[in-house]
Amino acid sequence: MNNLIKKLNKALYHVAERSPDFALLFMRLVLAYGFLGPAVMKWKNMEAIGDWFQSLGYPFPYLNAYIAGTVEMSGVILLVLGLGIRYISLLLIFVMFVAITTVHLSNGFEAGNNGFEIPLYYAVMLYVLFAYGAGKYSLSRIFCKQNHHS
Repeated sequence: MNNLIKKLNKALYHVAERSPDFALLFMRLVLAYGFLGPAVMKWKNMEAIGDWFQSLGYPFPYLNAYIAGTVEMSGVILLVLGLGIRYISLLLIFVMFVAITTVHLSNGFEAGNNGFEIPLYYAVMLYVLFAYGAGKYSLSRIFCKQNHHS
């Protein structure tokens, strides 16, 4: 039994050491999908988003609505393509921080109560992308000829 566990661990390690770039790709795609709905919603009715931001006490609510919508839509595109990942990750982390502190924090943690769970998860995943970059399966890898974590 001990020998079987060692062989299984060796096989799992062999697979795992080849999968970080797939993990970064999947993370980028999941995040892009997660930001797509909110970005489209903002761009479909920016006036209503500006009104909502105003009701939340945001300074320059209509300008901030356009900024948030632009960052989110840019994030969707750049995450899918794997370009400018470290830059867009920082901007999206900031958007998540604002969403957590102004909308979700007072509702507690759980997503089912409109809590800060989902934006926190997004921020953590974005931080991973900031730390490791887009990965091998990205346009930045092709264009920049950087190492596989660029």
